[in-house]
Amino acid sequence: QVQLVESGGGLVQAGGSLRLSCAASGRTFSSNPMAWFRQRSGKEREFVAAISRSGGSTYYADSVNGRFTISRDNAKNTVYLQMNSLKPEDTGVYYCAASTYRFASSGDYYSSQNYNYWGQGTQVTVSS
Repeated sequence: QVQLVESGGGLVQAGGSLRLSCAASGRTFSSNPMAWFRQRSGKEREFVAAISRSGGSTYYADSVNGRFTISRDNAKNTVYLQMNSLKPEDTGVYYCAASTYRFASSGDYYSSQNYNYWGQGTQVTVSS
């Protein structure tokens, strides 16, 4: 059974940092794109960051660019999201995702429809 398990969420003050981890089990995703999405209260799930299978290319939503960093350790089958300078508007449930589809362009990284494995989510709350 394939599982993506997120950890590292919690409560932090504005300006603080958190590091999310997503550990995969049941199969290796070292040859697959992976990403983080989030769902804020009352809003649809949105793209946060993605990383290519080698880690050589990364993609970010404008709202987090310069503050968040996505990385991966293929030996550990794990992807990370380092979140710095957190803002109250970053509050939400953060989901890890992996794709076994073949991406044709960089634009494919941004759509949740292109990911077919999802974690259960981890809550991030940023207080003002």
